[in-house]
Amino acid sequence: MRRYSFSINLLLAAFFLDSTLYGLPAPNTLNDREHRASAPTAAPRTQTTTRPAVGPEGSRPSTTVVIDAGHGGVDRGGIPRQRVPESMMNLDVAQRLKVILQSYGYHVVMTRDSDVFIPLGTRVAIANSYPNAIFVCIHFNATPRSSASGIETYFYSTQSLPLASAIHYYVAGGAPSANRGVRRRGFYVLRNTRIPAVLVECGFLTNPTEAQYAQNSAYRQKLADEIGRGVRERTMVSSSRYVNDGGTVPLQPFIDQTHYRDPDLSRKRKRKSSKSSSSKRKKSTDSDSDSTPSKKRKKKKSSSGSTEE
Repeated sequence: MRRYSFSINLLLAAFFLDSTLYGLPAPNTLNDREHRASAPTAAPRTQTTTRPAVGPEGSRPSTTVVIDAGHGGVDRGGIPRQRVPESMMNLDVAQRLKVILQSYGYHVVMTRDSDVFIPLGTRVAIANSYPNAIFVCIHFNATPRSSASGIETYFYSTQSLPLASAIHYYVAGGAPSANRGVRRRGFYVLRNTRIPAVLVECGFLTNPTEAQYAQNSAYRQKLADEIGRGVRERTMVSSSRYVNDGGTVPLQPFIDQTHYRDPDLSRKRKRKSSKSSSSKRKKSTDSDSDSTPSKKRKKKKSSSGSTEE
């Protein structure tokens, strides 16, 4: 009996030795569990939490961007005898921008995705049908003066200024063209949209150098990249003049041209006013011709009267 008891003790000793050597857990008993449950718990170690960086709004797939490629179809854009068609350049940049924004997670809506004509009212209606969206209109500039060059971005409402600032900051900074600044103008598509809206003029197709740039697919891709970056980082716009370590985009100064008279519109008004003045002259001539016989008749009557007298 002693030999049997000694054998059991030897086996238990060997088991505890193996547990110590090989890291196996010791036998778990009810007393041990109760002791651990009643023992005071150590205070949790405080962890230094870093404030999460503010991510771009474009990281949320629910955000919508309405891209408007200016002109199209029968509306070629630009000025008469312009060699490079603006409507096709606008569409190409817009389609490239669509791919970029979709890769950022945006929901993209195109006012036109082919060479068709879309009335301005329809473009605005599409934009306004997405109340939480932003509206980006793509254009190229044109003027009879071939030396004119540069990038400019337009907005109208105050809520659109951060978007215009961010897009212009990156497009003007990434393009080799001159920086013509941010401008406030009452273009139809900007004045009538109820969401943040901008119009980007990506250069002058009537300038030989910028027209050559625009015909290069790599350059159009560069424009789309910079516009997309501006859209993505529009929430980072600050009133600070300089970009700080936090990646803040400076709010751009702008030129208020809401009372600017478009030369083309001025000419139309001039033609209209000249037409109205000519019609007035014609009406005056007609009335004069009508009054002349009456005077003659009056004179004849008076003469006859005097004869009768």
